[in-house]
Amino acid sequence: MIPNECSLPDGPAADGRTDHARLLQLRWMSVLVMALIALLALPLLAPAQPVRPLLAITLLLAAFNLALHAGVAGRLPARGGALLQLSVDLVAWAAFLYFGGGVTNPAISLLLPIVAVGAAVLPAARAWALAALAVAIYSALWHYHEPVRLADADLAMHLHLAGMWLSFAFSAVTVVWFVSRMNAALRQRERDLAATRAERARDAYVVGLGKLAAGAAHRLGTPLGTLRILVDELGRRRDIPADGREDLALMREQIEHCKAILNSLTREAGQQRAEGGGTVAACDWLEAVVERWRSLRPRAQAVLACGDDVRTARLVADASLGEALHNLIDNAANAGIAAGRAGEAVEVTAARGVEGLVVEVADRGAGIPEDVLAVVRRGPLEARPAGMGVGLFLAHAAIEHHGGALAFRPRPGGGTIARFSLALQDDTR
Repeated sequence: MIPNECSLPDGPAADGRTDHARLLQLRWMSVLVMALIALLALPLLAPAQPVRPLLAITLLLAAFNLALHAGVAGRLPARGGALLQLSVDLVAWAAFLYFGGGVTNPAISLLLPIVAVGAAVLPAARAWALAALAVAIYSALWHYHEPVRLADADLAMHLHLAGMWLSFAFSAVTVVWFVSRMNAALRQRERDLAATRAERARDAYVVGLGKLAAGAAHRLGTPLGTLRILVDELGRRRDIPADGREDLALMREQIEHCKAILNSLTREAGQQRAEGGGTVAACDWLEAVVERWRSLRPRAQAVLACGDDVRTARLVADASLGEALHNLIDNAANAGIAAGRAGEAVEVTAARGVEGLVVEVADRGAGIPEDVLAVVRRGPLEARPAGMGVGLFLAHAAIEHHGGALAFRPRPGGGTIARFSLALQDDTR
């Protein structure tokens, strides 16, 4: 009774987007109704009525559905496949009703759900063609059919009305069930499309930031070189006190770090995640990221604890993933300073979990409001011109790009724990 293919109307790829399971179930309902009529209703009400033709049609429709289960639906034409299957359902019911009393059979109303489903899933022209076929079948059954001779003629009208009620109820339930499920699928698709658009917008923003970073790296080279010359000239002066020389040495070190970062931007820009090979030891990678952060923040503290089960673990990590961890550590250190607990070290721990490598970055800051966490996944915070929330935003994007997820939870005793997981590679060494 119901087609095997459900597609969105009016679209080049509409007929290919189907929910086969739901529509196959509906056709099995048609087979069930036919079997009940042929094996129970007619033998009970009209014992002399031959049921072999009815059973043959029922079996043919069941075989058609089994063929669709076996994958025949994929061989149907991309355009018109739904109309073809709907037409098969109409013809099957037409043949069944021909041997079952034609328009005098209350099951004649079961043609209507097929037309209703066609109106919901087919383009307008094909829906009208299906409706025309249904009207033609109804008209033909008006004149051409095998009559049903009931055993008790006195109950004929009562039984006919009861059958009409059952057919109407079944049609109403079928249409509501199908349309409601289809609407739910459409709403889910709209939510998925909205999420996809949001991800694309975020990716476009990340690409834009990458272009800006490349331009900034090119433009910042000159002022950094000038600063290095000035620091060297100040270092040669004899009137600089000892503590001043220490500060100059620190400034020179930081300038060198900045130059190294800018020089690596071009090399690392556009670096893609390797899908085969290129793995690194998880602990070595974590130690390198933490050590690089320490070199940039010598007055802040960070401690790393790698579990014994992580020592042999390996993972694929590109530059963006290292920057994500770097940003999380940096934000944790800034949170502790803002809360007046600058002496507290940022704690970075790594362990194996069900999802792979689990890394946690814990601070003693004031915590992150939930509304901020919800917004920063989609883009930097507009109300924070100083930090702009770019670090957390890029961390979310990089970790999710590697198949992980970044989450935050309160830390007992105060602070926040940032937690993310990464897939591990099998260590074949």
